[in-house]
Amino acid sequence: MKNIYLLLITFFVTTFSFAEVSPNEKDALIALYNATNGVSWNSTWNLDASVEKWYGVKVEDDKVVEVNLQFNNLQGTLPSEIGNLVNLKKLNLGFNKLTGTIPSSIKNLQELTSLELFMNGFEGSVPEEIGQLKKLESLKLYSNKFSGRIPKAIMGLTNLKELLMGSNYFIGTIPTEIAALTNLEKLSLMDNKLEGEIPAEMAQLRNLEELVLSTNQLTGDLPLEFMNLPKLTTLMVSDNNLNKEYVTVSGNNPPGLMYLDLQNSTATMDIEKE
Repeated sequence: MKNIYLLLITFFVTTFSFAEVSPNEKDALIALYNATNGVSWNSTWNLDASVEKWYGVKVEDDKVVEVNLQFNNLQGTLPSEIGNLVNLKKLNLGFNKLTGTIPSSIKNLQELTSLELFMNGFEGSVPEEIGQLKKLESLKLYSNKFSGRIPKAIMGLTNLKELLMGSNYFIGTIPTEIAALTNLEKLSLMDNKLEGEIPAEMAQLRNLEELVLSTNQLTGDLPLEFMNLPKLTTLMVSDNNLNKEYVTVSGNNPPGLMYLDLQNSTATMDIEKE
């Protein structure tokens, strides 16, 4: 009987000692390392060590669930193999020197809740495939060189709480379908080339706390419906071509508005608090 126990103990110790992430996931990480000049990273990887010891990589139950390489001097492009990290929940590659486009294989990251690619040199259109990441709660693409129209596919990401796409080269109008993002708390489309009117439908975003649309080519009136947003604390629409509009808001409506930026905009608001 003792021999049986010893065998069982040996089996479990051996099994868990050699447990590791799948070859597909490891190869995907190595592809990322090679494509972004890993030897020059601020904190590099020892490829001979186990994956859970690699800087910025979080492993749970032998699955890669998070990659955080922010501020790590990544240079190069995002490889298509990134789509093989199918268990990934968070990907943060912000504040690096990445270029090129987002690969369409990004659609395979079905568990992703946070995608942060801000402060890089990504260019081209944002792929429609991002619209397939239905668990996404945070999408930060600001300060890149993205161009084209804002994909309507993003408007199907109804779990989004943060959508930050400022400081790019987006053109066209703000999609009215944005009203479907009812969980949105922070929305920034500032410093682009967006035109047309600000959709009044955005007033349906009842959880919105911050709305930043500054430095575009927006026209028309500032929708009065925004004054009914109960959680709005920041509203920035400066440096646009909005019509001159005087709005008096009395009492606590919107109750939490703390910062209103209309400087250099033709629109004007007169806020009165009781």
